Amino acid sequence: MGRPTKANTLTSNDVIAAAIACIDAEGPAALGVSRVARQLGISPPAIYRHLPDHAGLQRAVALRLWQQYLGYCHQRLDSIEDDRDRLLTGWRVTRQFAQQYPARYQVMMTFRLQPEDEEASVVIQEARRFIADALHLYGLSDDKLSDAMRMITATLNGFIALEQRGNFTLSRSTEVSFEVILEALMVAVEHIRGR
Repeated sequence: MGRPTKANTLTSNDVIAAAIACIDAEGPAALGVSRVARQLGISPPAIYRHLPDHAGLQRAVALRLWQQYLGYCHQRLDSIEDDRDRLLTGWRVTRQFAQQYPARYQVMMTFRLQPEDEEASVVIQEARRFIADALHLYGLSDDKLSDAMRMITATLNGFIALEQRGNFTLSRSTEVSFEVILEALMVAVEHIRGR
């Protein structure tokens, strides 16, 4: 009986960690079975012992990144008691996460979490609860809460995506513009509540 090979001692967590390291080093395009296998020093088929296929690798990594993002948010927001401050800080923290981990954020935003997927559903519900808790001070109905969440998500993700691509070329500070947008979002949520 020989020593176990590296491929036999790996876990799915090892594969996911290696994939995230590849993404951090080379960007979202590095999220592939061959690239991750090379990072681990194993053959690509060895990854299939831990994850079913390329889509399974993408799913596992996206779920881990969402979990990391939510943990990042909780760590920075749990001590804030004022609802308005918590909401504004949450939006700022989302942008900070994207600035600190741009490739991770891109992978998160391009992978569609499926509500019928049990693990993804847990992440979806936690993310929804996180936003809903921050918006509870507005007393929105479920439909209005959905509208507000979609507006906020589209606005923040759109701003972050454009910023990451370097599309903001005007001389005005993006920091200032982002704060103006946050103020406008607060007004817009009030508008949704009043409809």
